[in-house]
Amino acid sequence: MAKVPTIRDVAELADVSKATVSRYLNGSLALPPETAKRVDDAVIALNYRQNSLARRLSLGSSETIGLAMPEVANPFFAELADAVEEAASESGYGLALCITRNKLERETLYLRWLDTRHLDGLIFATNRPDDGSLRSLIGERANIVLVDEDVPGTDVPKVFVDNVEGSYLATRHLLDAGHRRIAHVTGPDTLFTVQERLEGYRRALAEAQVPFDADLVRYGSYDRRFGRAVGAELITCAQPPTAVFATSDYIAVGVLDALRERALDVPGYMSIVGFDDMEFASLLMPPITTVRQSAAELGRTGVALLVAMLTGQATSSPTVRRLPVELIERASVGPPRSV
Repeated sequence: MAKVPTIRDVAELADVSKATVSRYLNGSLALPPETAKRVDDAVIALNYRQNSLARRLSLGSSETIGLAMPEVANPFFAELADAVEEAASESGYGLALCITRNKLERETLYLRWLDTRHLDGLIFATNRPDDGSLRSLIGERANIVLVDEDVPGTDVPKVFVDNVEGSYLATRHLLDAGHRRIAHVTGPDTLFTVQERLEGYRRALAEAQVPFDADLVRYGSYDRRFGRAVGAELITCAQPPTAVFATSDYIAVGVLDALRERALDVPGYMSIVGFDDMEFASLLMPPITTVRQSAAELGRTGVALLVAMLTGQATSSPTVRRLPVELIERASVGPPRSV
């Protein structure tokens, strides 16, 4: 096997020191033209290739940021990743995509990459309740931005959508259509987004002078299977709701599945509103009314905050940015059935 040329080989052929070659190649040293030509000729003759990662680490930077998120198959997180990569590239950084699968051991691994300088900074998105472990890990490190979901007790820049307003708009839309028994189907009760979306739901009910009924609230997970199970349960309860506000489009699809399996019409039998405005929401039959949040804007704003930290332009106190949401009206909401 042919010997891989080293920086020592380049230095010997060019008749200079290793330090001179290293500093010349990383751009920190200007050489006289004749010396520079000898080094360039030696690099070409030996077909020498610099270890760019080692060079960057020696300068105290990997020129790479990380995006830690639960999954990539989910369209929301795919859109987030695409926006983060584009914004990072525009700022001169590469992107390391870190899929955590919502497991603490994987989240811990990627947070510790900051310690080894594999990453200059990390955009972090979790989708599970924290028992204090994440709070502690994040608190011990710098150059982290949280997006989408909070880790309570952390003092770092954060980017969220206006969850309360989005939930309020969705519930208000159903109330304006005449509904009074509105189920609220959501994720784990300890999640920040779940608590905020419940707040918006309750605010809309209170404004309309509709009593809050805890029996109409179902906590679970942001996925289709949970939506299907809850949909089946709601249909068979003594007083089925006439509408469902699902705080995720995936939950909304699950509820729709449960109704279809029983040949029940949407919105004739039950109206549905989701949250996210994933692309598939407009392709369903019927197309789902939903609250639009921009995963792309979450990503772009997160990168801007992180780059500001990395370049010394951040404000002294961590920033919390709230991005606007919008109700997208489609065909899944109608007047309540006769009850």
